[in-house]
Amino acid sequence: MNSFFTRYPILLSLVLAALLLSGLALRFYDLTDQPIDFHPTRQLRGAIIARGMYYEMLPTADPALREQAVSFWYSTGQYEPPIVEKLVAYTYLLAGGEYLWLSRIFTSIFWIIAGLALFDLARRLATRAAWGSALIATAYFLFLPFAVQASRSFQPDPGMVMLIVLAVNLLYRWSEKPSWKWAVLAGIFAGSAVLVKVVALYIIGGAAVALVLYTLGIKRFWRSPQVWAMLILTLAPAAIYYLGRGGRASEFFNSWTLSLSHLLLQPSFYARWLSTVEGLAGLGALLAALVGVLIAQPRPRVLLIGLWAGYAIYGLFLPYQMTTHNYYHLQLIPIIALSLVPVLDAIRERISQQKWVWQAAFIAIVCVGLAFSAMLSVNEQKQENHRVEPAYWQEIASYLPTDGKILALTQDYGYRLMYYGWRKVNLWPNRGELNVAQLRGSEKGFEEYFAKRAEDKSYFLITAFNQFRDQPDLQEYLEQNYPVVAEGVGYLIYDLLHPLQ
Repeated sequence: MNSFFTRYPILLSLVLAALLLSGLALRFYDLTDQPIDFHPTRQLRGAIIARGMYYEMLPTADPALREQAVSFWYSTGQYEPPIVEKLVAYTYLLAGGEYLWLSRIFTSIFWIIAGLALFDLARRLATRAAWGSALIATAYFLFLPFAVQASRSFQPDPGMVMLIVLAVNLLYRWSEKPSWKWAVLAGIFAGSAVLVKVVALYIIGGAAVALVLYTLGIKRFWRSPQVWAMLILTLAPAAIYYLGRGGRASEFFNSWTLSLSHLLLQPSFYARWLSTVEGLAGLGALLAALVGVLIAQPRPRVLLIGLWAGYAIYGLFLPYQMTTHNYYHLQLIPIIALSLVPVLDAIRERISQQKWVWQAAFIAIVCVGLAFSAMLSVNEQKQENHRVEPAYWQEIASYLPTDGKILALTQDYGYRLMYYGWRKVNLWPNRGELNVAQLRGSEKGFEEYFAKRAEDKSYFLITAFNQFRDQPDLQEYLEQNYPVVAEGVGYLIYDLLHPLQ
C-alpha cells in the first residue's frame, strides 16, 4: 500500500481529501437542527453568549431587546474566554441574522483541521512513511461516532482539540530538529489551546515534558532558551487572562478538585472512568492503542507516554467530570488515534507481504468499518429532531406570570427558557447538583434549604418532570403546602405567595 502511494502521490492526496470531506459532510448532516442533541446546557450557553454579543454589536437592535440579550449573556458566567462565541456573533452580523447552525460550521471545520494535522503527525510516528497507517488513524479520528457528535457541538472543546493537535505536531517537529521556528510555533499554538480551555495544559504539558526530556536530557533542557520560550508562550496568554479574573481559578480548583478528591480512593471511580472511555472510544480501539504505546519506536513511544500521562493526570484532577461529562474525554480521541499507528504499522507490514487479493480484502474491511461508523453517526442524528424546541419554549414562556420572581426546576439551568423564550428564572438545583453537594459534604436540611431558595420568590415552575420525580421531598412539600396556579403540557406552576391553609 505504501509503495503504491509513493508511486502515485496524487492518489494519497485524493484519499486524504475524500476522508476529510466525508468527515465534514457527516458533521454537516442535519445542520440546522437545534443544539439539543449533545450536552444542550453547554451548547445553549454558547448560543446565549453569542446572541448577547450579536445584539450588543447590532446597530439596529431594539434597545430593550439588546439590554435583555446582554444581561442574559452576563448571567451565564464566564469559564473561559468566549472566542468561538465571538466568531459566531461576527458571522451573525455578516449573515444578517441569528442563524445558530453557523456555530456547527465553525466547530466542524476545527475538527477537520485537527484531522489534517493529526495525519501529518501520524505519518511521522509510523515507520517508512507508512501512509496507510496514518490514513486509517486519521479515519478513526474523523469517523468515530462520539467524535462526530461532539465535534459539531457549540462549545470550545473542538477548537481546543484542534489547537492541541497542532501544538503537539509542532512539538514533535521541534523534537526531530530543534529550531526557533518550531519552538515559537509550538509555543503559540500551545498557548492558544490553553487559553481556549485551560485543561488543554494537561495533554500539552505531558507531551512537552516527554519530548523535551527525550531530546535534550534532564541535564540540558533547562539551559535551552527555546524551551523557556515555549514555556512562556504556552503559559502567558492564559495566565494574563485568568489572573485578571481574580480568584476564579482557585475557586474552580477548590470546588472540583480538592472537595472531590476523596473519589480517587474509591475503586469504583476507576471502573466508571474506564467504562465511560470504553463506551465512547470502543474497547478494541482502547486496548489496541495501549498496545501501540508498547511497540512504538523510541521517539513516538515517548510522545505517546507523555500524552497518556497528561490525560491520566487530567482525570485525577477532575474526578467528577470523568464519569459524568463525556465531552471531557474529547481530547483523548487524538491520543488513541495516534497510539493506533504502531499497531496499524505492524499490521500493514504483515499485509504488505501477502498476495494482492489479501491486501484488497484488508482495504475492504477498513472501508466497511468506516461506512459502518458513518452510518451510526447519521442514524444518531436521524433519530433526534429538535426543531419544535423554539415554539415549545416560547409557548411555555407566554404562560409564565410577570408579577413576581420565579423559582424553577427546569432543563439545562434554564437556558432553554432563556434562549428560546426570552425569560430568565431563578434555579432550583437538579439531581446532579444535589449529588455533587452530597459528595462535597455540603448538603442541608430540606425545609431550611427550601426557605432560603424560595425567599422573595412568587412562583415555582416545573418543566423538568423527571427531575421532579427524582426529588420526592420537593414534590411532596410543594403539593402539601402550595396551590397550583397554572398547569399544561410540559409545565406546572405553584403559587408561593399564597400557601395552603
